[in-house]
Amino acid sequence: MLGLSFSSIRDIFRTGHTDDMTDLRGSLARLAVPIFIEVLLVMMLGAVDTFMLSRYNDVSVAAVGVVNQIVMFVFLIFQVVNIGTSVLCSQYIGARQTDKLATVVGVALFVNLLIGIFLSAFLHFGDRMVLGWMGLEGELMQEGSAYLKIVGAFAFFQAISMTLSAALRSADKAVYPMLVSLVVNILNIVGNYSLIFGRLGMPALGVEGAAISTSLCRGVSMLMMWIFVHKYLIQSFPLRLFRPFPWRELGKLLRIGLPSAGENASYDASQIVITYFINMIGVDALVTRSYCVNMIMFVYLFCISIAQGGAICIGRLVGAGRNHAAYLCGKYVMKKAVGFTLLFSLILAISGPFVVPLLTDNTIVINLACTILWVDVLLEVGRPINIYATAALRSAGDVYYPFYVGVIVQWLVAVGIGYVLGVSLMFGIVGMWVAFVLDENIRGIIFVRRWNSRKWMNKAFVDR
Repeated sequence: MLGLSFSSIRDIFRTGHTDDMTDLRGSLARLAVPIFIEVLLVMMLGAVDTFMLSRYNDVSVAAVGVVNQIVMFVFLIFQVVNIGTSVLCSQYIGARQTDKLATVVGVALFVNLLIGIFLSAFLHFGDRMVLGWMGLEGELMQEGSAYLKIVGAFAFFQAISMTLSAALRSADKAVYPMLVSLVVNILNIVGNYSLIFGRLGMPALGVEGAAISTSLCRGVSMLMMWIFVHKYLIQSFPLRLFRPFPWRELGKLLRIGLPSAGENASYDASQIVITYFINMIGVDALVTRSYCVNMIMFVYLFCISIAQGGAICIGRLVGAGRNHAAYLCGKYVMKKAVGFTLLFSLILAISGPFVVPLLTDNTIVINLACTILWVDVLLEVGRPINIYATAALRSAGDVYYPFYVGVIVQWLVAVGIGYVLGVSLMFGIVGMWVAFVLDENIRGIIFVRRWNSRKWMNKAFVDR
């Protein structure tokens, strides 16, 4: 049931034969391809709202862009438990301690459900307060509040879905989250078309319609994930596994998840502050950012998928005590991540003058976006390294180093220098993007040195 064979990967590092390298690439592909499709579809769930609302009005796009920053930050809080779930499941499978899977997943579901319900209530009832912190007012506040009130109320759906998806991926069942995402995206497109524009007998609700569609789809995702976990991975959660309560497993989840999610939360918090600065520049800058972010995220999609697939491989190799194999696997993943991300970034920059006008007829936004897409090419050297390295290091058990580096560099460079270039020196959003380039590449250099130092070895969380 948990049987992706890693014997071929182990043989690579014993023999070094070319045929064995082919086996490694095949093993990574079996993990990365369904993860790639799933992440693509998950990204599209948010992007569809933005792109379809662009046919409605630019103010709705800007408002939803700000709200999505807040919602993504909340989702990162759920990752405190989910990252730990993924790492522990991978290492336990590598160490052949599969009996602990149900305990880890059960504890993760319980904790995330409690956190999810609390945060959902906070976003629903505190919508205007939160958006006020972001500097929204007037029509932006009205549109943003309508969206956040609905999407925020059902954020706990995503908390459960993310936990179940992490468990399925780690157990070689990545194809099931992929199928869920496919179904959910089809439903979301139909729902948006019906509820935003008033088609198929539904009322035209605009931004509220997009929020209702997205929330319903996340509920469907949660139910489908639960069915797959019950059928193919964990048939039941016996009470004996939780009596007494497994505090040791919860401690491991938090020990991995707090610094790991802390790094992600720091990044997302810095992006919220940056969004506040961009709002100071003007609505055109805010709209430009929303369009650019939604286009650029597809550039590093392959990087995310191969990094997550590679992290599962690395976690299993570390769990099995194969540290040198994990080191070489990580180097291979990094090379592929950087190469493909750079290629896709160049393609997007070249096609910018043709793609951006499809989204808006605002000439200021079009010119700014096309400029940013070229600046972003330099950014996509460092970003894939950071995505790969943070996933690889935490899978190996080195969870604190990415947190320290992320917090220090993100806030000093992306936020600090971004404010100076974008606001103080009035280079606008293009100046801020230059600061983002510095941030990603400085962290990339630091993480390459860390991986090559091999100081992350012997930090596994399992007892072999």
